[in-house]
Amino acid sequence: MNDIVPTKDSAPLPADPAYAGYAAFGPVPAPAYGAPVSQNRARRYLAFLRRLWWVPALTLLVTLGAATAYVLMAPPTYSSTAALWETEKFHLPEGAAFTDDLQTHLGTQIGLLSTSRIRQLALARLQASGTNTIPLDKEGKPLNVKLTITQAPNKGSILLAVASSPNAAYSQAFLDALMNEFLLYKKTVRKLVSGDTLASISEQVLRLERDLRADQEALTTFQRTNNLAILQEEGAVAGGYLTKLKTELSDLQLESQLLEATALEQAAGASAKTNSGGFLMDAMRRSDSGSSSPAGAERQLAYKELQLLQMERDRLSKYFRPKHPEMVRLDRDLENSRKLVELYRNESREQLDASRQAAKMKTASVQASIKEWEGKVVAANALIAEAERLKLNVNRTQSLYDRLQTLLQNVDISRNIDQETSAILEPAAPAVRSYQRELTVLGMALFAGLALGLGIVFLVEKRDDRLLSVLEVSEKLTDSVVGQVPELPSGLRNGPLPLLEHDDDRHTYVESYRNLRSALLFLPVEGQRPKIILITSALPGEGKSTVAANLARTLAQGGSRVLLVDADLRKGRLHETMGLVQGPGLAELLKEPADLDKLLQRNSWPNLAFLSCGNCSENPGDLFLGPQLDPLLALWRQQFDHVLIDTCPVFAADDATTLAPKVDGTLLVVRSRFSGARVVREALDLLYQRQARLLGLIFNRADASAKSYYFYKCSGYAGKKKEPKKA
Repeated sequence: MNDIVPTKDSAPLPADPAYAGYAAFGPVPAPAYGAPVSQNRARRYLAFLRRLWWVPALTLLVTLGAATAYVLMAPPTYSSTAALWETEKFHLPEGAAFTDDLQTHLGTQIGLLSTSRIRQLALARLQASGTNTIPLDKEGKPLNVKLTITQAPNKGSILLAVASSPNAAYSQAFLDALMNEFLLYKKTVRKLVSGDTLASISEQVLRLERDLRADQEALTTFQRTNNLAILQEEGAVAGGYLTKLKTELSDLQLESQLLEATALEQAAGASAKTNSGGFLMDAMRRSDSGSSSPAGAERQLAYKELQLLQMERDRLSKYFRPKHPEMVRLDRDLENSRKLVELYRNESREQLDASRQAAKMKTASVQASIKEWEGKVVAANALIAEAERLKLNVNRTQSLYDRLQTLLQNVDISRNIDQETSAILEPAAPAVRSYQRELTVLGMALFAGLALGLGIVFLVEKRDDRLLSVLEVSEKLTDSVVGQVPELPSGLRNGPLPLLEHDDDRHTYVESYRNLRSALLFLPVEGQRPKIILITSALPGEGKSTVAANLARTLAQGGSRVLLVDADLRKGRLHETMGLVQGPGLAELLKEPADLDKLLQRNSWPNLAFLSCGNCSENPGDLFLGPQLDPLLALWRQQFDHVLIDTCPVFAADDATTLAPKVDGTLLVVRSRFSGARVVREALDLLYQRQARLLGLIFNRADASAKSYYFYKCSGYAGKKKEPKKA
């Protein structure tokens, strides 16, 4: 069993008694359990608030007292009310009007009424009237008047004004003067704005008048030197003639291309078929095709005669020899015809060359004419465009001038017409006593007192790390909770808490110790189960001795042989709780060997033996390091099923950390609303440093009235005896 040593990093078990029996020496994975941290935090704060309810009550009482004193000492307040509204406006279609953003108009009016400028104008009006004396404050300044400007509840165009001051007559007079000065100020501002606008528009009108005069003079000068109608006519004629020339140029270019192609074809044909009669005929036909002149007809006749002679010779050559007279005659006629055709061919080539030269000359002449007429058209168009530009400038300037003239007239008309839409709907009413300030002060004091009290409780809760519930123990500590003992109702506690008795009627209290007994009996450990268990706490007053005594009685009641040892050799009082004597006891056993049975004490509980602390001596902690302890522990293991050792707290003396490594296991008692998380964590660290085998934590005096504590509350399972009613 010595090789099973718990580690500090072992996963803690949930703080539920149903799982408490699973706390072991070795690490056991714990299931997810517990409420979220935010819910635990809220429960903890509410628990502190229930306990420290008097803090918010005290702060609330103090702030309300101070507010009441202030209200009683402060002078009374008198308020006068008045109303402004946006009247109907007569719209002039030709007139200029002042405009405001409808969405911000009322807000602007409220802000303007609240400015210091309007306040000063109202004071000056009161001083100038001489009918109202302006009261002064302690510093000799005019009495301050509190203004409240709001929109009517129906979201209409009515503004409600309230003036409050300690002087009733002054409140009413000041509010009247304020509204009148407000309307007068708006009228003055409108006059100034309209005057500036009129001057600005007049300046623009004069500038446009000068520009219009200059544009008209430029157009007149142009018209004196240029006749626009003639220019337009000349441009149209020049454009038509230019179109005709371009058409003629296109025809000449086509003719030139045809002549060039014909010349190239004749040259190619001449080189290939110079002596061919067929070539000559084809050439003559191409050159004279489509010709109806007499020379063309003669050429066609010569071509046909040459062709007929050639055909005749070809026919007769089949029957006659070349020296035949007929053949000789035909050869002679053919020669004459060829000469004639060649003569005609040379004549056609010369004509073709002459036609080509003529076409080129005509093309050049037409191109020159086109350039000349294009210049004329461009010049005419430029003059026409200049005329149109001058006319456009005159028209544009004239249009702007006319618009500004109309606007100038409208502004001048509107300037002399009252466009004010705000009017006094209800004048300032006689001032009456107002309790608004007193209610506001008391309300703020109420809020401040509660906020201060709750804040103080919150700070106390933040700084106080005492554990209030088993959920906080599971959250802040790494060790499992093997059991929790509930807090008994205050009506059941008269003096020290009595130990468990036979047939005890405290059902919830008894069942919690039975649950703790089950946790120790069914520890999932390997090998021999722990018999000698040390019960301690971090600090005094956490209830470890009571837990040890009640757990011993519960184990004995289950039939186990139990030994309860009071190992607090310095301030042991467990014998008083048990109703037994102090010594001799453990101190005498550790000093020198003695008969154990003679030192054991028993009472009415069967199977339960008690060994008191004995008579205390100097340096009692050294006795636990002597040679008598280990044999004594071995003897206890042989004679008893369970040995519970109650020792001093961890931070009270070194006794607990000295005994912890020698026993089979250690239980650390944590008291609700008493044990601090930091202190308990340091105590656990110290035990782990001494190689103590920690079985788990016992959460003592848990709040049984909390909703989160639902163990052993089921009605009908408590037996015949019921718990006494709470006082």
